[in-house]
Amino acid sequence: MAHTALGRSAWSPLTRYRRTLWLLTVRDLRVRYSTSALGYVWSILDPLVMAGIYWFVFTRVFERTVGEQPYIVFLLAALLPWMWFNGAVSDATRAYLRESKLIRSTKIPRTIWVARLVLSKGIEFIASLPVLALFAVFNGAVLHWEAVYFVLGIVLQAILTMGVGLIVAPLVVFFRDLERAVKLALRFLFYASPIIYGLSDLGKLGLETLAAFNPLAGIFSLYRAAFFPDQLNWSAVLIAALMSVILLAVGILVFARTERAVLKEI
Repeated sequence: MAHTALGRSAWSPLTRYRRTLWLLTVRDLRVRYSTSALGYVWSILDPLVMAGIYWFVFTRVFERTVGEQPYIVFLLAALLPWMWFNGAVSDATRAYLRESKLIRSTKIPRTIWVARLVLSKGIEFIASLPVLALFAVFNGAVLHWEAVYFVLGIVLQAILTMGVGLIVAPLVVFFRDLERAVKLALRFLFYASPIIYGLSDLGKLGLETLAAFNPLAGIFSLYRAAFFPDQLNWSAVLIAALMSVILLAVGILVFARTERAVLKEI
């Protein structure tokens, strides 16, 4: 009963305050692009530049032995959702510190300050999908029926990102060095996740099973399945689903246990 009450007290406000969550998300997006002449372009420029660099290195400088053709589509199918995860978790480290005055002066459920980051970065990800579609068309990538799994990938990634955000956001308030540690961890996770390579490529090294315990591996395989069905790994997807739910539960627990202390600290 106590566990159920804990989950309700931390999670259910998001459903009761949907309008508030949406307004804060829209505010974030407007602030982010109001001072930018290019606006939407900046949200996709970073992953495009990164994809271009890796494409050039692996297809022009070295003989590519990972991924599938067209490699640029293979890259973008994982790189774009990675930008969502990376951006939301990075911003979560400053979620309570940056908005401290507003958080203290309002009665808005504090989970919303993390949820708005997940939602705004998720909207940016969805807005970048036409770019992936254009590259797929120009490079002759075939769209398969497995594209329906895109929705499942988005749901699992939202759960995973929310869980990690709820863990990171309050802890950074007490341990300020954790912000830098998170940035280092994300940098390591980028190369430890199947982005510039596929999960199946690790099978040659005997690391495929171990790598599948990275929840992003299963999620990225859902996205890639739209153009590369062979990349879909249901074992990794099941692990990703389980770990995403566990991390969300841990995040809710950490948030509930630290909320009062966070309010005093900020």
